[in-house]
Amino acid sequence: MDFELTDEQRAFRETLRAFVDKEIVPVATEWEHSGRYPAEIVDTMRRMGLFGLSVPEEYGGLGADMVSFALVFEEIARGWMGVAGILGSHSIACWMIARHGTDEQKRLHLPDLAAGARRTGIALTEPAAGTDLQGIRTRAVRDGDHYVVTGTKTWITNARHADPLPVLVKTAVTEPAHKGMSVLLVDPSAEGFTVSRDLPKLGYKGTETCEVVLDGVRVPASALLGGVEGRGMQQVLGGLETGRVNIAARAVGVAQAAYDAALSYARERTAFGQPIADFQAVQLKLADLATEIQAARLLTYWAASRADGGGRIDMEAGMAKYFASEVALKASLEAMRIHGGYGYSQEFVVERLYRDAPLMAIGEGTNDIQRLVIARALVAGKGRIGW
Repeated sequence: MDFELTDEQRAFRETLRAFVDKEIVPVATEWEHSGRYPAEIVDTMRRMGLFGLSVPEEYGGLGADMVSFALVFEEIARGWMGVAGILGSHSIACWMIARHGTDEQKRLHLPDLAAGARRTGIALTEPAAGTDLQGIRTRAVRDGDHYVVTGTKTWITNARHADPLPVLVKTAVTEPAHKGMSVLLVDPSAEGFTVSRDLPKLGYKGTETCEVVLDGVRVPASALLGGVEGRGMQQVLGGLETGRVNIAARAVGVAQAAYDAALSYARERTAFGQPIADFQAVQLKLADLATEIQAARLLTYWAASRADGGGRIDMEAGMAKYFASEVALKASLEAMRIHGGYGYSQEFVVERLYRDAPLMAIGEGTNDIQRLVIARALVAGKGRIGW
């Protein structure tokens, strides 16, 4: 049993850490508060090849293992969670195209996506359908060698930059509903495709989150992911397992940043003639956070390593996402408490972390849903946990 990263993974993490400390941490708070899009950071991620994280090497990508995948999101989220979001949706969509796309779709899209010459995202959620994806209303009706797509998608990261944008649609009305669902790789320049608005958010700033309207958009039948109707839900669920490792890793990064800020402040802040880190009440908070963050990290790496082994990781990814996001929520709040009044100020990083943390408990399936996923896997017979 080996709990250590490989030499290659460790070197990769150090490269990421240096990038984050040099180019993200110094500007994150100022740019986040001003609403500035992190174009320069995106350019650096492109040059580093990070947009090819989940693209196979044969198409110009990194073909990274899932533990390395998790390291990317942990480190970037430690600096600024919003930037991790730019890469996250793109990586999930690339994974879906690489895993499920036809040979033509892979050749057409993956090289440019890996190079960051084009970006992508994923359009699942609708105003009336989030957790219950089978309740989506976006329809794609076949018309000759095209589909005509009508509907609205919301909470779409990278919507203004995605080319193509994988969109979950209903290509048939069936029972059960998932058998009539498909994914189309939509060209955002097509007539009828509109990014209607940017959604205001508590946190997760730096990346746009949009509502997209598809009003009779004509999509070539060749853009049907995998070339066969009715496989969309299966394709999406596989991508979401990867996405939950991504979210778990982001949560670890946010929690680590909160702990680092709290520890540093506790060592520097004095009260009653001594650093507050000398007070037992503060020490107990720091001890709890350090323990829980490391547990979340190991759970995330465990889920990622299981993904590298092949097969479904719905339970493992659900456990990692659920636990790590709850730790991020606690860490951000406890860090704010350790800072006292300064923790409530926009001049200190913990204020941003406190606003960013809740997204991880909601995104990629709420934590209540994760608990149900875990429980159903256990009841169905996957009851043995651990190595």
